[in-house]
Amino acid sequence: MKKFYLITNESKDPVGTITNKITSIIEKHGGEAVCVKNERQALTEKGTDGVDCALVLGGDGTLLRAAGNMLDSDIPLLGINLGTLGYLAEVESACAEEAVEKLLRDEFVREERMMLSGRVLSDEGEKRYALNDIVISRCGSLQILNVRIYVNDRFLHDYCADGVIVATPTGSTGYNLSAGGPIVEPSARLLLLTPICPHTLNTRSIVFSPEDEITVEIPEWKDGQEQVVEANFDGSNTVTLKTGDRIRIRRSEKTTGIVRLNTESFLTVLHKKMSET
Repeated sequence: MKKFYLITNESKDPVGTITNKITSIIEKHGGEAVCVKNERQALTEKGTDGVDCALVLGGDGTLLRAAGNMLDSDIPLLGINLGTLGYLAEVESACAEEAVEKLLRDEFVREERMMLSGRVLSDEGEKRYALNDIVISRCGSLQILNVRIYVNDRFLHDYCADGVIVATPTGSTGYNLSAGGPIVEPSARLLLLTPICPHTLNTRSIVFSPEDEITVEIPEWKDGQEQVVEANFDGSNTVTLKTGDRIRIRRSEKTTGIVRLNTESFLTVLHKKMSET
């Protein structure tokens, strides 16, 4: 690797100390660093020719936004964690120099992470993508939702809950984990369905095949009132749904390239992260 995008979360590196340090390391070893504040601008104005990797300086949220914006570029991402608890951002800021030197020596592994696609069926809406999860949650007033779940067009269950999460294995350590869902090895291929604060005593997460399609329907509320909810893609891209709408979620044909430098097993990394909390 020789040419890099540096995408920085300015709130976590406000004066550019870490960004400038990494830029200097790359240039010292004969590489090229293109520092950008907005990855969409980088793709449209500076293009992707010759770019080998995007170094994302921030936390997991910063990396998720970069993954969504650079979806069609085929540029792999490496997260450098400037936040607190990062599962996607593999490299801690104190180890940034060592990480960059490994990249320059091509000492890395590229993983292709499974993604989700979601499309609102009622208005033939555009297809949207998520690396972590698609979350159906309430919009506005604090009230529980009634959502109807179909799998491969067969009725599964009506949930009364604060919402539901459809997550990838990569997203299993995100909102899914906070909602009580299982942790899954990120290279696995499966779909997770987890209710958020269900108003029953026997509701658990369900694991589905990657070939399955999950459809979430928004029915009328118990008294016939219209429901208005949000479908949130990786925490930033939101679509409003109302009674009668359906959103179909499936494994995407697209993937996100993630660069791995760490030779430790997933269980070892997981143990360290759990010990930090």
